[in-house]
Amino acid sequence: MKIVTADQMRQIDQECGNIGLPTSVLMENAGKAVAEEVRRILGVIDQQRILILVGPGNNGGDGLVAARYLHDWGAEVSLYLFDQRPAGDANLELVRQRGLTWVEAARDENLGGLDDRLSSANAVIDALFGTGKRRPLGDIFVRVLGRVSQARERQPGLRLIALDLPSGLDADSGAVDSACLYADNTITLGFPKPGLFNLPGAERAGKITIVDIGIPSYLAAPVTNELITSDWARSVLPRRPLGANKGSFGRVLVVAGSINYIGAAYLACSGAMRVGAGLVTLATAASLQPVLASKLTEVTYLPLPESTPGVFSPQATRLIQRELSHYDVLLLGCGLGQSQSPTRFIKSILFRLKASPCLVLDADALNTLAKTPNWWQQLADDAILTPHPGEMARLAGVSVDEVQSDRVGIARKAAQEWHKTIVLKGAYTVIVTPDGHSSINPIANPGLASAGTGDVLAGVIAGLLAQGLTLFEAAAGGVYLHGQAGEMVRDRLGDAGMLASDLLPALPPVIKKLKENPSHY
Repeated sequence: MKIVTADQMRQIDQECGNIGLPTSVLMENAGKAVAEEVRRILGVIDQQRILILVGPGNNGGDGLVAARYLHDWGAEVSLYLFDQRPAGDANLELVRQRGLTWVEAARDENLGGLDDRLSSANAVIDALFGTGKRRPLGDIFVRVLGRVSQARERQPGLRLIALDLPSGLDADSGAVDSACLYADNTITLGFPKPGLFNLPGAERAGKITIVDIGIPSYLAAPVTNELITSDWARSVLPRRPLGANKGSFGRVLVVAGSINYIGAAYLACSGAMRVGAGLVTLATAASLQPVLASKLTEVTYLPLPESTPGVFSPQATRLIQRELSHYDVLLLGCGLGQSQSPTRFIKSILFRLKASPCLVLDADALNTLAKTPNWWQQLADDAILTPHPGEMARLAGVSVDEVQSDRVGIARKAAQEWHKTIVLKGAYTVIVTPDGHSSINPIANPGLASAGTGDVLAGVIAGLLAQGLTLFEAAAGGVYLHGQAGEMVRDRLGDAGMLASDLLPALPPVIKKLKENPSHY
């Protein structure tokens, strides 16, 4: 599903007119779709008291159409109008014919009319501004939205629903006006907008629903930013033929773990196994192998020789080089540490590869790259990098704030310059390929902000890659499965105290559910 900017949405609207699909038809479709979604959100629509804030442009027109449908279905709808609607506004005339009442903001000097309607409302629909409005909001809008926020504090059951975007939320950046409402639901029209998946805007949007308003999908074909959907994730799940053997599902070599981060090796290997990799081998320090063997019973081991405990000998690199040809994927970096010895060890593997399998690089492998000038020129292109914002900042030579303020832009620039697939982790994880194609995962889960969840993700991606998925499919599919596993655990346990290991038993049920019931957001 394409994610469109405000400019792209304007171009699509213009193209709709060029192919004979007028604004009036799109507005009718949008208003009806919004009304249907409001009915679904509220459950019983009959006698619900709904206040609609009607803006001066097309967003307000969509709100008027929604008002008509909601009224016809039995809701008690009242309107609060900003500015005069265009002369002969057909949608305003249709609600007038139905006897709907409204207050004009320009004549409601002390906002008493607004307060009266808010006091009896069950729900408020913000239909002031959509993608066409940039911040800041004018004084009257700030005052009105402030009153709505105050009403919400007095009436906790008052549901706030945004039409397309919460007013004051920048469609592209996610920046917000201070008056922007904290919506319970946002019903966005046609295509999702990037600002809904960037903070702080994402916090104001609530639960996001995308409704079809009849725009032909081919009009968005040139757009290179997409939202990962369950249907897409299902389409790339590896097939499991009846006559398969373990070799059919790929072989992953995981080089991970150190005395301080033993768990990283366990989590990464388990992540790969839980998404169906046929064989996972853990290459770790020989002194750690007995500890891990009691926990990881399904993997095979490649104990790496040490010159002293925790310090790999030169033979360790040669051993890995000799074994690499037997594997489809090399996962490197989880929990190896950042001291001189593991850094030297990581470099000796990465930059001396003669013929390598696909690479998944995480954690300390990324920190090593960040210390190496022009590292991307020495590394094969068949690589997925999985940085969190701090690691991305070090790799790109920018601040964390710069990364977070333009996650897609920073990741896209890096992927194109380095010729690598980038997975920029965090709320609404971003995946970008070297050709500039980007995807966003529609999940933000604070429960995943804990140690070890990145190790699980790296293993999941490696496990999918070993089963024959492309770099992008493995990266985006792995992020989606990992995120859905987090959602499943959050539903059961809450997000406080969620452990990385809780994700592991959730992965197979997520895959099973996706195969059986793909059509969920």
